[in-house]
Amino acid sequence: MPTTTATRSVEEKKRLVRRLAGDGRGFAERYGFRVTNNPSQLFQVLYLAVLLARRGDFHRAIDAATAVRDAGWDSAARMARSRHADRVRVLRDAGLRGDLPALADTLGDLARTLVETYRGDLRRLRTTAHQDPAGERRLLTELPGVDDEVADLFLREAQALWREAAPVADRRALAAARRLGLGRSAADLAGLAGGGESERLSWLVGALARVDLERRYAEVTG
Repeated sequence: MPTTTATRSVEEKKRLVRRLAGDGRGFAERYGFRVTNNPSQLFQVLYLAVLLARRGDFHRAIDAATAVRDAGWDSAARMARSRHADRVRVLRDAGLRGDLPALADTLGDLARTLVETYRGDLRRLRTTAHQDPAGERRLLTELPGVDDEVADLFLREAQALWREAAPVADRRALAAARRLGLGRSAADLAGLAGGGESERLSWLVGALARVDLERRYAEVTG
């Protein structure tokens, strides 16, 4: 029988954390989206977050984000120049369902706002916020299509680079952490990941999110 939340020791928790974070990749990088302090790649992580926040199969969201990138819209400037009808077609061909014209509008508005406000560079948003985590979150949620859930998903990845944003864990990662007995908050996970090591924390919360999305609890605790 798997160890329960109540009986898992600190050493057992740390062993499990080492297993989960052992491949040295966060959620986005696990699915082919590099997380570097590069304007194009930060934008790709942001629109991946927008797509992941929609209800439905998360694999389709990843496929759609990949298709958007492969269509050549790998930066805010290129997305801003894309045609609405083309964005709808790419999203549909990637297997997304729902109100795709509205989603295509959102992606276009997001890109144009980033270009107009931050020259397409999320690092400028960080600078505008004076690297204050609350300010970064506030400015992110002022962008089209970015609510608190999307901000969590973006910052879950970006905290590896924007260390002041840590600790961040999205609802999926926290659900897995509770079920696996690793804690109930991002701060709990940060303690297990090594305190100020925001990169390792991003790997851990990404792995936990995958466990919950893929329902891999038996594999992890077996």
